[in-house]
Amino acid sequence: MDIIFGVIFHFIGGFASGSFYIPYKKVKGWAWESFWIVGGIFSWLIVPPLAAWLTIPGFGDIICHASHTVLMVTYIFGVLWGIGGLTYGLGVRYLGVALGSSIILGLCSIFGALIPSVYYQFYPESGKDSISTLMNSHWGQMVLLGILVCIIGIIITGKAGMMKEKELSQDKEVATNNTEYKFGLGIFVAIVSGVLSACFAFGIDSGKEMANVANVAWQAVHPNAGNFLYENNVTYVVILWGRVNHQLYLVYDIKRSQQNLW
Repeated sequence: MDIIFGVIFHFIGGFASGSFYIPYKKVKGWAWESFWIVGGIFSWLIVPPLAAWLTIPGFGDIICHASHTVLMVTYIFGVLWGIGGLTYGLGVRYLGVALGSSIILGLCSIFGALIPSVYYQFYPESGKDSISTLMNSHWGQMVLLGILVCIIGIIITGKAGMMKEKELSQDKEVATNNTEYKFGLGIFVAIVSGVLSACFAFGIDSGKEMANVANVAWQAVHPNAGNFLYENNVTYVVILWGRVNHQLYLVYDIKRSQQNLW
């Protein structure tokens, strides 16, 4: 049953990740920094504490009593994920929603799946899967096969991007109306975004101490209910602090730089 719920939640998350850009098309008159921050404030500052408050009693106390090392490392991964998120927006801007999202999310899946397993290969930890575990187990081989499919998909979408760039360069009227399409810069930004976006998973792993406390508190009240499904909601708050603080600064800096140019 947990696997079914996992698939359902991944489906919902994937749908949300692929569709949250749709409203941005309705505010074309806004500056990029403006609509990015409006969406970010709701997504990073309002929803995570609200979700934690609704699902984890005393989540603020859990954060306050967590070790400084856990908070700092989780926060830093949030900052790196924030850089990935910011470059996600730029990647979609330069490549388009379909091409940009395909490349970025594909790379995020690849690095998010492989980097932790490589790390645990050299620094083993109980309950964590190393790269050798993936290679020598049936389920792990299926994961690696899925990663291979992602790589093939990235190659195909990259080829589609080069074909699109060629067509745009040949049609001067279309090229004039698509001045923001820049395949070379976009593919670089997409790679940076795909790699750093995987840091969200690393942040969850770093904040496991807080999630464990939430799980213990849940088990004390519901001893026969199994593991707490929403234990990571408290970790998300710290990760997103790192993301939003970094992105607010970057967006402000970008806006100030543009004003200085003018």
